[in-house]
Amino acid sequence: MSISSLKDLFEHTLQDVYFAENFLLKKIPVMEKAASSKMLKDLFSAHLEETREHVSRLKQVFSSLGLEMKAEECPAIEGIVQEAEELLEEVTDAKTKDAALIASAQAVEHYEITRYGTLVSWAKELGYEDAAMILRTTLAEEKEADNKLLRLGEDRLNQKAA
Repeated sequence: MSISSLKDLFEHTLQDVYFAENFLLKKIPVMEKAASSKMLKDLFSAHLEETREHVSRLKQVFSSLGLEMKAEECPAIEGIVQEAEELLEEVTDAKTKDAALIASAQAVEHYEITRYGTLVSWAKELGYEDAAMILRTTLAEEKEADNKLLRLGEDRLNQKAA
């Protein structure tokens, strides 16, 4: 795809985040299975459901703008997940593994927050008010997921790993 305008860049980034969300639908269950804490498992399970909704919302955005629903491979999310998988192979203690899972999941959330924040800004700039509203909803959920991970790590799991 040749990118020569903000509209093109918006579409490319939308395709990128669509790939990322679909990729995460496959990876979140792996993270859930690797967790030992019930609270962390539950958090991953709940976020998997949210991620399904994020994919659905992205489909709404594509449709509302008359864009082809297409995923653009996202090396950034693949790299974040690969790094997490490599780290988890090295950790032997269950509590430490949970702390590593939280850190890895937060890296994913931070990536998604930047992407959705950018998409909201660009959608408003391009006059895509409906798309901006849909994307803003997902952005808020990604921020809340990050906050839940942070609280879980600070309140319980990081202390147990220490």
